[in-house]
Amino acid sequence: MIDRREILETASRMTLQPHVIEKDYVLGWMLAGINAHPALRDSWIFKGGTCLKKCFFETYRFSEDLDFTLTNPAHIDDEFLTQTFNEIGEWIYEQTGIEIPGKLQSFDIYTNPRGTVSCQGKISYRGPVSPPTLPRIKLDLTADERIVLAPRDVPVFHPYTDVPAEGINILAYAYEELFGEKVRALAERTRPRDLYDVINLFRNADARPVASVMLDVLQQKCEFKGIAIPTLIDLEPHRNELQSLWQNMLAHQLPTLPPYESFWNELPAFFDWLQSGIEPTIPTAYAIAEGETVLRQRDLRLPVSGQAQSFIEIIRFAAGNLLQVELDYQGSTRRIEPYSLRQTKDGNIVLHAFNVDKDEHRSYRVDRIQGARVTNVTFVPQYEVELRPQGAVQVRQAATRARSATSYTPFIRTKSVTVRPKSTRRMTGMGKPIYIYQCPLCQKKFRRERYDSHLNPHKNEWGGQCSGKTGYLVDTRY
Repeated sequence: MIDRREILETASRMTLQPHVIEKDYVLGWMLAGINAHPALRDSWIFKGGTCLKKCFFETYRFSEDLDFTLTNPAHIDDEFLTQTFNEIGEWIYEQTGIEIPGKLQSFDIYTNPRGTVSCQGKISYRGPVSPPTLPRIKLDLTADERIVLAPRDVPVFHPYTDVPAEGINILAYAYEELFGEKVRALAERTRPRDLYDVINLFRNADARPVASVMLDVLQQKCEFKGIAIPTLIDLEPHRNELQSLWQNMLAHQLPTLPPYESFWNELPAFFDWLQSGIEPTIPTAYAIAEGETVLRQRDLRLPVSGQAQSFIEIIRFAAGNLLQVELDYQGSTRRIEPYSLRQTKDGNIVLHAFNVDKDEHRSYRVDRIQGARVTNVTFVPQYEVELRPQGAVQVRQAATRARSATSYTPFIRTKSVTVRPKSTRRMTGMGKPIYIYQCPLCQKKFRRERYDSHLNPHKNEWGGQCSGKTGYLVDTRY
């Protein structure tokens, strides 16, 4: 298991709560465990927003649930699920030290509106920064969904230092099917995350499916659910409700919440494309200099310092959401529109951007960037945004998966993991715990005898009043 410092440092640079990063970390290992289990790996098909984040777009919004379509309905059984996830929990513990307590699992099996059984499960875990009341992963399992396209064997993004040597793969919906599911969900339940997902996928022009294929998938999805293919007119009555819920339902999953209007206002272009098949006009990319190479890998890892890599992750997120960035560079701050990351013929990695303050194109060496912060100010692209991933994710058809597991074989780890015996993993008999919270703005720390992240009014180190109201849990002492 990675240490708490890695979680806290990742949360700090992504400006997210540590528990969001910890859950993303545990989700990766939970997918590894499901893929390693011989009863599940070829019959559980990953889908939903977490699938988009973990398998297709690394800079996507963080998600909390694991959604699967099961090809074997017999798996929706309390005894089977309890035994299977006990086995998965033991495997994950052996690999990482993450605890998945068997007694804290629950599986609610119910009859869905179509008259067949589905399941909502809750899997508790203890990770590097988990509070005393353990967080949970939600499972949503169905066995009667209409699968239009063949599932794919896809790699899982696990940007943490304990990634297995051979990586993690999972059986998942095809990208076109995921996109169609999101449009169907927007019509059926009309939640802010569905609007965010549909427009975010639509903006990724290089991965955008053929409109006719998309429309066929969507038609079959809507027909199965007994609803009409959505139109902009159908969504208009929900406009105010979507706006009112935008902050509460999305802000905790994103480093910076983009303005609601920037997503709603793009719906007409999306529906025009869906119905007509005419691709929206994309601005021309900024001219490539001699010897330059555009860097657009999905899982982009650069030969730069960890801090510079973190800045690039922030900038890529901003570019995908068409948000300006405050860039600290050589002692001053610039407001930029980020467009492209390239390697020069001399081997330097540079960020091409438009300097808003100077109203001109500029390039910045990545190794000289001193800080990067996403703003909530949107921009209309003047050049093609090349910071989004290029092309479809590399996949294999499910029938040609390289490893047909016949035994529950552990992954080969990239480094040894020392796991203390369960009986000594928690300190006992040493009094009540003290919770240490840190203000995310001024970094001041507060001691609490209760698990309470609320911060009292306080001054920063310069004597000014700090506006931080909620702290991060950074330590628990006994």
